[in-house]
Amino acid sequence: MSIRSQLLKGILDGCVLAVIEKEPVYGYELSKKLQDIGLHDVSEGTIYPVLLRLQKNKLIRGEMRPSDTGPNRKYYFLTDLGKENLATISAEWEQISKPVNELFIRRESKE
Repeated sequence: MSIRSQLLKGILDGCVLAVIEKEPVYGYELSKKLQDIGLHDVSEGTIYPVLLRLQKNKLIRGEMRPSDTGPNRKYYFLTDLGKENLATISAEWEQISKPVNELFIRRESKE
């Protein structure tokens, strides 16, 4: 597994929760939204296990809804616990990312 994949795996739950917070989405749509923002490694095969785990942990809930173009789709919604968890992930990410970015910026300025 590449370093990029390992880093993404560590923050993917937060990314998924952040997308769902904006609007309810179904699995393929979620994968597409993450790819559109630059997370090209996130495929449907990566997303569905994350969605199952988040649902099992009561951070999201799924609801079947009709589709205009085919069979019903399962849309995911953030729960109150999911909102709390996203706030925690976001705060912890900021505590980690700021000093790490500073280290990398300092390293690049010496070159």
